[in-house]
Amino acid sequence: MDNSNEHAGRKALVIGAASGIGWASARALATDGCQITLADRNIDGARERVAELGDPHTAAPVEVTDEASVQALFDQTGPLDVVVNCAGFSNVGLITDMPVEDFRAVIDVCLNGAFIVAKHAGRTLRKGGVLVSISSLNGRQPAAGMSAYCAAKAGLSMLTQVAALELGPRGIRVNAVAPGFVHTPLTAPAAAVPGVVEEYVENTALGRAGTPKDIAEAVRYLCSPSASWLTGEVLDINGGAHMKRYPDVMGHVMKLAAQ
Repeated sequence: MDNSNEHAGRKALVIGAASGIGWASARALATDGCQITLADRNIDGARERVAELGDPHTAAPVEVTDEASVQALFDQTGPLDVVVNCAGFSNVGLITDMPVEDFRAVIDVCLNGAFIVAKHAGRTLRKGGVLVSISSLNGRQPAAGMSAYCAAKAGLSMLTQVAALELGPRGIRVNAVAPGFVHTPLTAPAAAVPGVVEEYVENTALGRAGTPKDIAEAVRYLCSPSASWLTGEVLDINGGAHMKRYPDVMGHVMKLAAQ
């Protein structure tokens, strides 16, 4: 499908755009004609990406856990047609061992931050606008040692549906993409643990991990007028991994630590 003209003239904000899925999504939308604000807590990284894209794209700092920072970002962009929120991170630890502050840190970025972004996106998006969040396979598939991330992404899936209900009367669509294991800077520590990627691939129908471009193409579609009758959806993009089981990340980490 060729979406090359569907985004022409539209204004978009991509949060978490300095690397990984956020950068791939920003690049795809820019290629299709969107004017992008690339926002990230790593403002230097965002500026480097803008330099690659050139005019009329811009960079902006944001910390999604800080509502004042998010509001300032939306005040800066003005009315928008597209918002893509890719901010997130994870940690690993058994529930009985994990400090509460470590659990809260993941929830704060992946769920509370998503709520803050949705709140201000809902106030800023034009009629017919689109909000897309990046959820995860872990929103539906549990993994030992990943309680905070799994809980946050499961919550994000339901937040997506509630936002779709509330914003639908204004013609605003709200969806999410739920990737499986994708090679990004975020997943690099897990990928460096022997056995994790191999076990994921073994439990994936298509026999490979994902790339940021795989996810960006789904984001591109959900943001386009071609998806104009699609809202409240959490789209699994994982090579079929949801049909099998998640790798034993914690087990592989413990084996590595015991060496």
